[in-house]
Formats: sequence, C-alpha cells, structure tokens
Amino acid sequence: MKFSKTYKRYWPYIKGYKFQFFMVLVGILLTVTATALTAHIMKPLMDDMFISKKSEMLYIIPSLLILIYVFKSIGRYLQAIFNTYIGLHIISILREELLSKMIYMDMKYLHTNRSGELISRITNDVARIQYFVSTMMPELVRESLTVVALVGYVIYLNPLLAFWALIAIPAAVLPLLQITKRLKRLAHRSQEKNADIVSRLTDIFNNSEAIKANSTELFELNRFHEVNETFFRINMKSSYTSELVSPISEIIAAIGLAAVIFVGGHYVYEGSMTVGEFTAFLTAVGLVFQPLKGVSNILGRIQDAQAASERVFQVLDQPNEIIDGTKLLNESVEQITYENVVLKFNNHYALKNINFTIVKGQTIALVGQSGGGKSSFINVLLRFFDPQSGQILINGHNIQDYTQHSLRSQIALVSQRVYIFHDTLAANVAYGQEIDEAKVKNALRMADALDFAESLAEGINTVMQEFGTNLSGGQRQRIAIARAIYKNSSVLVLDEATSALDNETEQKIQDALERFSKNKITILIAHRLSTIQNADQILVFKQGEIIASGSHNELLVTSQEYQRLSRTLSENH
Repeated sequence: MKFSKTYKRYWPYIKGYKFQFFMVLVGILLTVTATALTAHIMKPLMDDMFISKKSEMLYIIPSLLILIYVFKSIGRYLQAIFNTYIGLHIISILREELLSKMIYMDMKYLHTNRSGELISRITNDVARIQYFVSTMMPELVRESLTVVALVGYVIYLNPLLAFWALIAIPAAVLPLLQITKRLKRLAHRSQEKNADIVSRLTDIFNNSEAIKANSTELFELNRFHEVNETFFRINMKSSYTSELVSPISEIIAAIGLAAVIFVGGHYVYEGSMTVGEFTAFLTAVGLVFQPLKGVSNILGRIQDAQAASERVFQVLDQPNEIIDGTKLLNESVEQITYENVVLKFNNHYALKNINFTIVKGQTIALVGQSGGGKSSFINVLLRFFDPQSGQILINGHNIQDYTQHSLRSQIALVSQRVYIFHDTLAANVAYGQEIDEAKVKNALRMADALDFAESLAEGINTVMQEFGTNLSGGQRQRIAIARAIYKNSSVLVLDEATSALDNETEQKIQDALERFSKNKITILIAHRLSTIQNADQILVFKQGEIIASGSHNELLVTSQEYQRLSRTLSENH
C-alpha cells in the first residue's frame, strides 16, 4: 500500500479534526518562521553587533532571540497538544472499529485466526499507527515547510552559493529510498512475530492448569524463547537498517556544509559577501539539513506505521461469510424446520440432508458419537455457520432473512464450555441485559445456585475472577443455566448443560427446567440417559446424518445404534 493510499484510508478519520489541525498548522507556521528568523538574525549579529559594534544591538539582538524562541516554543507546544489529541482520539476509534469488526465476524474467521493475533492487531498494530496519525504526518509537514522556507531564504541570500549547498540533497534521497523499502519488509515481519508472542502468552495463561499438571513449564519457556529470539533478531535487523539513515544524512550534510564554507569563504575574501551574510547563509544551510534529516528519519519510520496500517485495514476489509438479514424476529418461535440442510468443512460432511421439524412446547434430544453432527445441528440454527445447501425456517421464514441479533435473542444456549466473565455474579446471570436483582435470584434459585451465591462475600454482587476460577465446575455450570433462564427466550438449547453436576442436583435442575420450558422449544444434547429419556423425540446422529428418530422406548426397539448409545449413556449415569 503506497503512502498516498494509506493517507486516503485515514482521510475519513482525519477530516473530523479541522480545528485541531488548524491549531497544529498555526504551531507549524510559528515554528518554521522562528527557525528561519534564527538564521536571519545571524546577519545583524555579525555585521552590526560584532563588526560595526553598534551598542544598541547589545539589547536588540538578545531580546529578538528570546522572542524568536518564545514563538518557537509556543508553536511546538500547540503541535504537541493537538497532535496528541488527534492521535489518541483516532486510535481509540480505530480500536473500537477493529473490535467491532472482529466480534461480528463469522465463527470460521474467529476459529481460524489465533486470539493472540487478533489481540495484537488491536493493541500493537494500532499503537504503531498512533505515531502515523498524530506525529508522523504533522512532523512531515513541519519539517518539509521548514526545508522549503530555509531553502527559499538561502536562495534569496545567494543563488549561486545555494546551488553548491543544496546539490547534496538529491544525493541523500536515493540511498534512503532503498532503506525505506527494506524497513517496510522488516516492519511486516516484526509485527507478525509480535503477534506470535502475544499468541504464545495467551496460550500459556489460558492453559496454566494443564501446564502445571504436566510439569511443562520449561517446555513452554523454551517455546516462548524461540519466538522471542526470532522477534529480537528481526528488530535488530530493522535497527541496523534504520540507524543508517542518520549517519548517511549527516555525512551528506557535512559534504554540503564543506562546499558552502569553501565557496563562501572565497566570496568573503573577494568582498562580494559580508561576514554577517555568510554567517546567516551558513546558519540557514545548517538548519536546512536538520529538518531534512528529520524528514529522512520519518520516511524510514513511516514504513513501520504503513505495515501496521496494512494489517489493520486487512481486517477491516475482510468480508463476512455470514450476511446479516433485515427482518426482525420479534415474535416467539413457534416452529423450526430443517429442509435438506447440508454443512461441510473441507469436504467433510458435518450435516448431511437434515430434514426435521420442531414445534413450540416440544423437547427433542440429540444423541450420537462425538463428531456425529449434534453440535453442528445447533451451530447452523444459531448461524455460527451457514449451510452450503438447504435452509432452516423459523415460523415459515428462512433464518438468513432475520437479523442475527433478533434471531439469537430468541435462543438461549447453555454450551459444554461455560463462559464466566470478569464481572459480578449478577451481571454474569443477566449478561447483556439490565440487571433485575429479583429476577437474577429467581433464575439462580431455579438453577439450584442461590444458596452458594448468597454465601459469597458480597452475595450476587461478588466479582467473578477471570474464567470463574473462584467457582467450582458445578457452580459455573449452574450460573450458565441461570443465565439461560434469565434470558427467557422461546428456544432453549442445552448442550450437555448438566455434565458437571451430581445426580441429585441434576434432577432438581431438570425438574425446574421442565416447568420453565413448557411453552418453549427445548433442544438437548446429553451425556446421561436420564436427561433425554423423557424427551418428546430423540434424534440419533451418525456421521452428520439422522439415522433414526423417535421416543426413547421406540428407539430401543427399532434402532441398534440407539441401543448401543443408551447402554453408554446408562453407564454415564
């Protein structure tokens, strides 16, 4: 992505800060003017104060010098304050847009991209972009204007001498262009390796129990060392390259100054130029190379920001495979129909020709071996994935016509994996909704969780630790069930929702759920026979297909696969 294209991508963000950029421009003009005046004051300093020895200059020159630097300081302060405001505000917007994009992406995208990689885009890449939007562009404008102003001034003083002074500038550009190309490649690799570091750390901290249980601390440290060492080497290569900019610029600047001293000295000896004019010229030339060096450094560092920008915009431009519908599902779900639904992953059938209808008040159970298609049956209903062919109808309408938000608002899911957020217990139960304490307690009571909730230090207002580590597995599962009850949707999906509970607690919750779900559609995936045997209909899955369906008693007679599964389910009881 070229700089011009990068700038165009940022323009929608930048254009909202007209006043702030105006103040930055005021600061730049004050700084540039003060810098040019610093060179100009050298002429009266040498000719009038030192050579002609005009006494009033002893007061005028120091006063002017102080005034010049007051203007320069004000200019730099204005730039710094308003640049920081622009940069931080744009970065906060970009972070939110990135998270919004990622969180609304389809499950395939979220599963195939490592969490560390996604976190790195939001944190590391966006932080690198802050330099681009808040510092680099204003600095580039300021330093470029300073170069133009000082070049104009030296040409005004002596066009011929200016030619000898400025002939070195084009020579500085060519090697810098080669350096910036290499820096961009290294910046991409550096940012990828930084994402690897975040991913490794995420894996380590998310799996700390497994690491402790297997005594693999040293193994994980060694794996982290490899990634960290690679990151170090790439950054050192980048440093070796970027640090060439400054010495190359300084050597070329020294050559230019040497040419000025040599040629200008002759002019002074010949009398065609005063000492003051030569000093002002020499000062201006010296000042030209300082911002020129700044521009060179910016052009070197810009590659890092551009590489980060490309990674960020790659995410923002990523198309979503799940296209949102426009119709709102405001009424309760009366009927769900699967019509020839086919779902494939890498030519493997997760679901194959699924045809089934569920109506309000019905409880169906899904059984089968692991990988048989039970979870996929739920995933397509929630639109975590869309089938390659066939359709799912809710109340006679294709679910792809509904907005995902309104569809999922009608479905309460308790999955095998329990999600506990770093928030109060009440907020976890009422997740995403307004907290009604009476309603929270009622949901906890139905989930047989109120006693333990009220025994906590601050009751239902106790803050849960990350991943719910201050709770037992059974407690976490009961909170997840309470969350589904609190949501009170018209479809209840229980994916092995009571697997961590003892038989007595499970029976209590089953009785409560049975009363709670009388006028709802309930879909069960269970590991115990007691959970499913009272279901209105049981679907037997094998390799993505429904190979048998019926009540528990019917299937015991008609399906050998169910007979085998029921023995396994009985053993789990």
